[in-house]
Amino acid sequence: MPDKPLDHLPPLPLLAAFEAAARHLSFTQAAEERFVTQSAISRQIRALEEALGVPLFERRHRALALTEDGQRLHAACAAALNTLRVAVRTVREPH
Repeated sequence: MPDKPLDHLPPLPLLAAFEAAARHLSFTQAAEERFVTQSAISRQIRALEEALGVPLFERRHRALALTEDGQRLHAACAAALNTLRVAVRTVREPH
């Protein structure tokens, strides 16, 4: 299997699932927000971590914490998704 270019972005649904899980520090709350199961969020996070080649969360007993890479990615995802929300809201507004 060929290596992916370093600038290849993971799928947006994985990044959105990660952003919700990172914001809540909970796969369960992220799942509720995204209308999927906790196990679906867990699989999406695992797929994202595999695609990036780094852990994004420290899994503790009944708790999650972001790794340094997770903190960096969360800041970028939150900013990017907010930019998209603002742009979509602007496009939807009547002119």
